[in-house]
Amino acid sequence: MRAGVLLLSIFLLMIGGVHAADVPAGVQPTKRTQDFPWMSVAAWDRMHAEDTLVARHDSVQLLFVGDSITAGWDASLWQQHFAPLKSANFAIGGDHTGNILWRLQHGAIGSLKPKLVVVLAGVNNFGHLQETPEQIAQGVASVVGQVRLAWPESRILLNAVFPFEQSAKSPRRQQVKKLNELLASLGDNKTVFFKDYGNLFLTPDGDIPVELMGDFLHPTAKGYELWANAMLPDIRVLLGL
Repeated sequence: MRAGVLLLSIFLLMIGGVHAADVPAGVQPTKRTQDFPWMSVAAWDRMHAEDTLVARHDSVQLLFVGDSITAGWDASLWQQHFAPLKSANFAIGGDHTGNILWRLQHGAIGSLKPKLVVVLAGVNNFGHLQETPEQIAQGVASVVGQVRLAWPESRILLNAVFPFEQSAKSPRRQQVKKLNELLASLGDNKTVFFKDYGNLFLTPDGDIPVELMGDFLHPTAKGYELWANAMLPDIRVLLGL
């Protein structure tokens, strides 16, 4: 436990430090307790239970951790590109960083020894927790710290948070930009490799086309294909393939 606290403290200091009284909600491991129209708590519990079984019994080389953006991979793309790499997807829609931390600490680590962990998290901290970029960065740093503690021999491919909302002029865009500037400091190119694929989803004027993100948040099948094609070379290098 002491090593885990030390590791987390180092990551928080990297993005500016945090006082105990100011710990944001996204840093605190939190079980899902709220039903949403698109997902009940019972469904969330079931998904987590399925992940814990995988963590306990399966051999996984490439692990994905995140929220609905990672959970939503097109099935055919997944089978084509990631299934052959002995992959598992531990992402659940609607999760903020505190939910991801709770899942990792309650069974999702199991007996796994992945070579590479792909992390994309933080966008739900904006809407669900009303957090600032600085607070969200602390939550993402906590997830990365937990992954490092669980699998110290693994590499981590930390994705920048994707842009969302259609217009380049949206105030959220500047918040995402600030967040990603903070997240970039977590990369050391030794264990944690920070990559920003967000421009894949933007037109030259910075808007998001509907054919790449139908709701201007989640990629379409075409958007996922662009992400896969951009990320796979990095994944293969980090897996040593």
